[in-house]
Amino acid sequence: MELQSYVSQILEDIKNNGMPAVKKYSKQFDNYDGDIKLKVEEWDIGEEIPTQDKEVIERTIQRLENYHLKQKTEDILYSNEYNSTYGLINRPINRIGIYVPGGKPLPSSLLMVAIPAKIAGVKEMLITSSPKDGVINPYIIYIAKKLGIKEVYKIGGIQAIAAMTYGIGMKKVDKIFGPGNQYVNEAKRQVFGEVGIDSLAGPSEICVIADETAKPEYILNDLLSQLEHGYESRSFLVTTSKELYEFCERKGIERYLFKSMEDCANKTNEIAPEHLEIMTKDPESVLPLIQNAGAIYLGDYTPVPAADYFLGVNHVLPTGGAARFSSVLNLSDFTKKISIAKVSKEELLKERYLGIRMAEIEGMYQHKKSMEVRK
Repeated sequence: MELQSYVSQILEDIKNNGMPAVKKYSKQFDNYDGDIKLKVEEWDIGEEIPTQDKEVIERTIQRLENYHLKQKTEDILYSNEYNSTYGLINRPINRIGIYVPGGKPLPSSLLMVAIPAKIAGVKEMLITSSPKDGVINPYIIYIAKKLGIKEVYKIGGIQAIAAMTYGIGMKKVDKIFGPGNQYVNEAKRQVFGEVGIDSLAGPSEICVIADETAKPEYILNDLLSQLEHGYESRSFLVTTSKELYEFCERKGIERYLFKSMEDCANKTNEIAPEHLEIMTKDPESVLPLIQNAGAIYLGDYTPVPAADYFLGVNHVLPTGGAARFSSVLNLSDFTKKISIAKVSKEELLKERYLGIRMAEIEGMYQHKKSMEVRK
C-alpha cells in the first residue's frame, strides 16, 4: 500500500477508536499489548546501567547545558517618539512529546532534545519509545529520570505520533520532536497543524571539504562513520586533492574533484549537507563561502561523531537539502515569539490614515470604522 494512504488509515483508526486501536498496532508492530505508561516500579530499570555510563551521561549533560544556556535571549521591548511600546516577547511551549526510536535506541537524541527544552522553560515533557520484549531501554529511563521527565510511554511508530497528537492514554502535546523511520516521518507530516513538529528528518549525511593537507585516514573514517546509520545514509567528499579523491574510493562515498576551493564550496552549497567538515590548511578562510549546511565542523579534531555525542552542539539537524532553509535545533524551537504593542493616543490619531486607506483599498470597511471611531 502507498505510504501516505497507509499512514493516514492508521492515524484515522486511532483518532476514531482511541486506546483499543493504539494497543492493536502496538501488538502488531511491537508485540506488546500491556499498559502503555511506564509504571512506578519500572523506573528502577534505569539504575541498572553501569556507574561508568552514568558518569558519561552526567558529563555530557553538563556540556550540552553549557552550550545551550548561551542561546537564551531577552525579550525585545522599545518605545518610540510617541511614547508607544512595541516588541517581541518569548514564551516557552507548554508541553512537548519526544519520540525516541526503540528498535535502535538513541539516548543521545533524547539528550539533544530534552536539555534545550528544559533550558527554554518547557514545563511538561513526555517520551514515547517502542519497548523491546515489553521493556523500555534502561538508558532512556535513566536519562528521563535524570532530567526530571515524569512521563514515559511504551509505544512507538505511527501509534505513538497519533497518541501524542490526539491525547490518547496521555494528555495531548503541543509539539513533537525526535527522529523516526519513514512511517514516523509521514505520520508527523500528516498531523502537522494539529500539533507542531520539529522537522522531517531523513537519512544522515556528511560532506567533507578537504585539500592536500588533510589526513586521508581521518577523512575516510569520518565518511564511513555516517554510513553506519543505514543504507540510505550519504557521504560526500569534495576535494582539490587527487590523491585523497582516489584514497576514498569506497562503496557509498560520493566523490567530487575540483581545481579550486571556491568550486568545492559551490558544490557543497548545492548539496546542503546535514553535517559539513572542513579539513583544509585554513578552514576558517573557507567558512565564509558556505551558505548551506546544518552544522559545520572545522579542523582535524572536530569529527561528526564527537558532535553527535559529547561536544555540546546539537546534533538534530536538517537533512535532504533542507539546510537551504532550515536550522539546527536550538532554544528557539521550544519557544514562541509573541508581538507586543501599546500605542499612545497621539500616535494612533496621527498615523491611522495609513490603516484607514489600506482598509479602503482592501474593502474592509469595518476595519476602517474600528480606527475612525476612536477620538
